[in-house]
Amino acid sequence: MFICKCVGAMVCLLAALMSTCSGVPGAADIVGDTNEHPQLLECPAYGKGEHIVDYNGFVVSYNHTTLVPDWVAYELTADELEVRYSSKSSNFSRDPNLKGRQASREDYSRSGWDKGHMAPKADMRWSEQSYWQSHYFTNICPQNHQLNGGDWNALENTVRRWAKKYGRVWVVCGPVFDSCRYGTIGKAGVQIPDAFFKAVLVPRADGSYSGLAFVMPNEGKHHSLSHYACSIDQLEEVLGRDLFPALDDETEAIVEAQAVMSF
Repeated sequence: MFICKCVGAMVCLLAALMSTCSGVPGAADIVGDTNEHPQLLECPAYGKGEHIVDYNGFVVSYNHTTLVPDWVAYELTADELEVRYSSKSSNFSRDPNLKGRQASREDYSRSGWDKGHMAPKADMRWSEQSYWQSHYFTNICPQNHQLNGGDWNALENTVRRWAKKYGRVWVVCGPVFDSCRYGTIGKAGVQIPDAFFKAVLVPRADGSYSGLAFVMPNEGKHHSLSHYACSIDQLEEVLGRDLFPALDDETEAIVEAQAVMSF
């Protein structure tokens, strides 16, 4: 039984993240190109101004102003957990097919911040193409080193266990901006997130779903995953975005109100 024991603390954190940084577009006013994309179960609702990039293993809404993704969504199946390709190198690069401003390796160099994957490279080892696409800067955010290798990594491992146990999961994740207290990195001005979110949808044996969300401040403190847990409804209020609109309304109302998930 996975229970959010710290809902009160998380609600306070979510309330603190309700504002948006000056100069950082919100969900309703992002500028950029518009691409038509089918409404996959893992994809959140998105606006006319968002630039949606459909990769082999995940979907990104890339923000050419903040130079980080607004969100990254993917389905992870038990079969995709089988490692068919991997590499010891981490060759981060710009997406060569994407027009417009992007972050670069130079922006992150000696910045003190990790190149934090949103769609984890460990989830993309079922395909060489997916693995290297996960290293595009369209999938990367400046992330605290201890968070990247600590609690965020623990959450990624937990999601993989759920995918193995239940056959598949649907994930949407990305940065959260508040006071922008960390500023930017690089000459391009890559915005450093104040926190990160991840919402997970899990299928049940009876055809229904369970869901849970997590918000982790971009810092190196260590807590149990229950400390970061909240309902998807609470996260949606912060983001101003419908995270799983492909669910029918009745199912969505039940799943997104959950703050308890049984495993």
